[in-house]
Amino acid sequence: MDIVERFLRYTKINTTTNREAGAAGIMPSNPTEHDLAKLIESELKELGLQNIKRRENAITTAVLPSNSSKKLPSVAFFAHLDTSAEQKNDTKVQIVRYEGGDVILNKGLGIALKLSEFPELANYVGDDLVVTDGTSLLGADDKAAIAAIVNAAQFFIQNPQIEHGDVTFGFLPDEEQGLRGAKALDVSEIKADFAYCLDCCGIGELIYQNWNAGDAVVTFIGQSAHPMNAKGKLVNSLLLVHKFISMLPGGEAPEYTGGVEGYYWVKELSGNSAKTVLKLDVREFNEAKYAQRMAFLQDLADSFAKIYGAHRIQISLKDRYKNVFNYLEDGENSLPVVAAKQAYARLNIEPKVIPMRGGYDGAVISEKGVPCPNLFTGAHNFHSIYEYLPVKSLRAASNVICEIVKIIAEK
Repeated sequence: MDIVERFLRYTKINTTTNREAGAAGIMPSNPTEHDLAKLIESELKELGLQNIKRRENAITTAVLPSNSSKKLPSVAFFAHLDTSAEQKNDTKVQIVRYEGGDVILNKGLGIALKLSEFPELANYVGDDLVVTDGTSLLGADDKAAIAAIVNAAQFFIQNPQIEHGDVTFGFLPDEEQGLRGAKALDVSEIKADFAYCLDCCGIGELIYQNWNAGDAVVTFIGQSAHPMNAKGKLVNSLLLVHKFISMLPGGEAPEYTGGVEGYYWVKELSGNSAKTVLKLDVREFNEAKYAQRMAFLQDLADSFAKIYGAHRIQISLKDRYKNVFNYLEDGENSLPVVAAKQAYARLNIEPKVIPMRGGYDGAVISEKGVPCPNLFTGAHNFHSIYEYLPVKSLRAASNVICEIVKIIAEK
């Protein structure tokens, strides 16, 4: 089966992540993630893979056993089954030959993929683009990755003369809501020396740095009183939280930062004059700076307690995930990074090394002991109705997987 046909087949299964079910502890949050996992399982069986395991939580793995007499490093490749909750409509796919200018997605609704808004389109003149009709996500995040991985498995099964070590293919649920599948993954079952996720953007992108990420929940306790006799009695928790926010460093917020600059994100505020809860995201690439940011919030809460009373404030600080770079021995010279760059070079793909201002399953997998950089899928505009996938980039993503496996065997 051709890789494009595989991808189109996957898009027909709507696997929109369900945040309500996820919050209730249900995994997969959408039962259709099981449907997709079953389809992947059947395809891998048809290809001839035997070591396939689909679990009750939809985590699905398969192993291509080593065909070498040498002891070679083992590697795994991961994709996620769910798609983002920004759009819940069924995907209606179309393939267009891009000849420049704007791409009309839906003439009736006046929806177009505009070159003026997405200038990188100019890089794909003459290529086929997979797009939607403008009423849904495409789901290339992360079904393009699934197609690339299964296509790579097909390549090695059809070419048994190519030497390789053990290769594991993994498909995880509910990445789009807190990396839940990766957190549930038992890496002892994987037995990989290192791994790769395919969960980022345009052709050539290579990620081995992401946030150290933390959550802060700060609760402010006021004192209720009727306004007619509130003088000297009312303590308004809403005003307490605003005083706290005003003490955060100016300019260190998502809307003012880029590159490797960290931030505090005032993400959610709920409550009333008696009790208010503030939720913040803490992000920093450097591990020491991340620790400083978390310590700053604790110190700020302690200082606030001294001024207004310890009973007026409670703070909870938790780590969410860590920077993959923390777990790459020798950093940029580690085997996973070197192998990826060599694979790009062999395929005449220019590496675009970028720090990810976000998280992905590999951050959790790395923390569990399997270093896991992130490779491109080739798609653009994740989480948007303007998501599109150049066919040549999709094929390149699968070719990179194959080259990495070959390079590992050569080393």
